[in-house]
This record gives sequence, C-alpha cells and structure tokens, in this order.
Amino acid sequence: MQNKTFDVSGRVIIITGGGGALGGAMAKYLASCGAKIVVLSLHEESARKSTEELIQMGGEAMGLAVDVLSQEKLEEAREKILKQWGTIDVLINAAGGNMPGATINPDQTVFDISVEDLRKVLDLNLMGSVLPTLVFGKAMADRKKGSIINISSMASTHAITRVMGYSMAKAGIDMFTKWMAMEMAMKFGDGIRVNAIAPGFFIGKQNQRLLTREDGSLTDRGETIIRNTPMKRFGKAEELNGIVLYLCSDASQFVTGTIIPIDGGFSSFSGV
Repeated sequence: MQNKTFDVSGRVIIITGGGGALGGAMAKYLASCGAKIVVLSLHEESARKSTEELIQMGGEAMGLAVDVLSQEKLEEAREKILKQWGTIDVLINAAGGNMPGATINPDQTVFDISVEDLRKVLDLNLMGSVLPTLVFGKAMADRKKGSIINISSMASTHAITRVMGYSMAKAGIDMFTKWMAMEMAMKFGDGIRVNAIAPGFFIGKQNQRLLTREDGSLTDRGETIIRNTPMKRFGKAEELNGIVLYLCSDASQFVTGTIIPIDGGFSSFSGV
C-alpha cells in the first residue's frame, strides 16, 4: 500500500525567486515529486529558462516575471495561476539577497552604510515575502487550506558581522512567520500553516567570494564559519529539499509557526 503522507503530486507550488540557486533547486526537486511549479522571477528570461528546464525533465510548470514588491503584479500573477490550475496549495518565499552598499566591509563602520541600499535590502528580504504572502495567502484563506514557507537565516538570531540590513530583515521574517501562523489558524482554521526554514551557510553566487578564494581555499570569514559549524562544512542546496517536502506535504499538518534550522549544528554550537 502506497504511503501518501509526503505526497505532493498535483499540488500547485509557487516559488518566488525560483530562478535562483536555492529556489531553483527546490523547484526541480518538487517538480520531480509530481508538483505543479510556478516560478516567479524578477526577470522574464530567468523565469522562462527555469520553466523550460522543469518541463524538459517532465514536470508541469509556469514561469512568470513578477516583482515581489509590486502588489499589483502579484495579484495579476495570482489570477493567471488560478485561471490555469484553479488553486494555490503552497507558497515558498525564496526571493531575497543582499547589496554591497548595505554590507559593512572590514575597513568600514556602521556609519559608512548606504541608507538607500539598506532600505532596498530590508524591502526585498522582508516585504518581498510579506506581499506575496498577503496576495497568495488570500487564495488559501478562501479555501481554508495551504502551506506557506518563508526563508529565514542564521542572521536572524545571531549578530553576524557585516550584514546588518539582511539580519534585520530576516529577524522580521521570523516574527512575521509566527504572527501569520497565529492569524491564519485562528481566523481561517487549522488547514493553513505558516513556517520558515533557516538555512545555515550555503555557498552561492552572492557569497562565494566572501567565503572562498579563487583557488578554493577558505577566506578568514569562511574559516570562522566552519570552525563554528559542528559538521565542519557548508550546506548543499539539495539538503533543503527534505524539510521543504515535509512542510509542503500533509506530513506536517500539525506544524505551524516554526523556524527550522538546516545549518549543520551552527545554531546549537557555543563555539567552546
């Protein structure tokens, strides 16, 4: 007898930032599990390319160029998705990132930060999840069923040097996750869940040169991170897939308001 606990086949899953490294890996994995994937990306070319890859591997997919900070564009996307597939089952808020001007270099102080870039980073990493949640979450509220997965970070609970704006935004994601979990369950029933995953340190395009040198050796920052990670390595994008599948499926139907670390033990280690 087939176990359906983790089955997501046929479910419509929206992934903002679905053209990025982590969002893209989630999209491919969930498509391989039989889900219908909606890739939302700021750039049309990225959305198109990601969608083509999913279709070529035998999945069902739709790609839409949408700015996650535009409520109007998000609402237009919602109507297109509902028109084609009739429902929205899962939202994964994977859009995010940082900017050089909002990062404090070793030879700088906080007073050198670009306030303009700081605002942009706060908007993208916090409001870039809040707005999609409000827009697509409304479709879930209407049918009293759905799962929303936000992306937190080790920077939400640890004062990690240099990334002040990113840290502030991710701390906001943690509270928003808990608040929305409470609100959706109390107002729309126990069929809607809101959770977050908190990745540890994964090497991607944005942070590669921050953590590794051109010859592959670790930078001072990279060495510090590994020294404080009990598993003594960085994470791999595919290592997020298991927890994402769990949160997308009925296996987690009594789980809401959680922030789950996937960090090789970084958050539990005292450094001593």
